[in-house]
Amino acid sequence: MNNLFVIATWSILVYGIVVLLGGVMGYVKAKSQVSLFSGVASGIALLVAWFICRQIPLVGLGLATFLGLVLFIVFVIRFFKTRAFMPAGLMTLFSLAATVIFLLGLLSGGGLLT
Repeated sequence: MNNLFVIATWSILVYGIVVLLGGVMGYVKAKSQVSLFSGVASGIALLVAWFICRQIPLVGLGLATFLGLVLFIVFVIRFFKTRAFMPAGLMTLFSLAATVIFLLGLLSGGGLLT
């Protein structure tokens, strides 16, 4: 496995934990049950993608790429509604970066980028 593929795989774990903790922080700071539910559900889904990636790498990275793209779209919409950098703007940028890393790892693991 190449380095990009390994970096992408471990980035799923990091991104999943950040999303999960972000949902919890949204609940603690703003008492937002929507943030809690969506953050925990998305974080767990990303952690499942990481576990899958350890067994079937292309499937796990494909799932993580899809989840990252969905979260990117959600945070872009939230950012344009609130116009607030924290947390929507920051998570938009973080989700975009994570999705690009996942996609590059997916492409490199499938032999399309070498």
